Amino acid sequence: MANTKKSKKNVKRKNPARKEHAESKKKIPDARSKMREESKQATLITLLERPCGATIDEMAKATGWQRHSVRGMMSGVLKKRLGLSIASEKEERGRIYRIAARTI
Repeated sequence: MANTKKSKKNVKRKNPARKEHAESKKKIPDARSKMREESKQATLITLLERPCGATIDEMAKATGWQRHSVRGMMSGVLKKRLGLSIASEKEERGRIYRIAARTI
């Protein structure tokens, strides 16, 4: 009987794409560099850059998202991935969020 298993001697064991992916995580991207201007992420950043800032309700209404999705976007993408610093204050109209300064 012949052996039906084929040898995998010529298969690369290391995945170079993973190394490139890990290296790309180290770079802090510019918030505006690769963003579409009409995206919901761009809408949130525009609202947060205003001098008066924005409330969660204003951001949810502008994007059509639920409130927890807006908070998740601020925490996960804007803070962690883009490195933006978001400040919040309690004012008459509620809790106001603004982009404070860029962290490096």
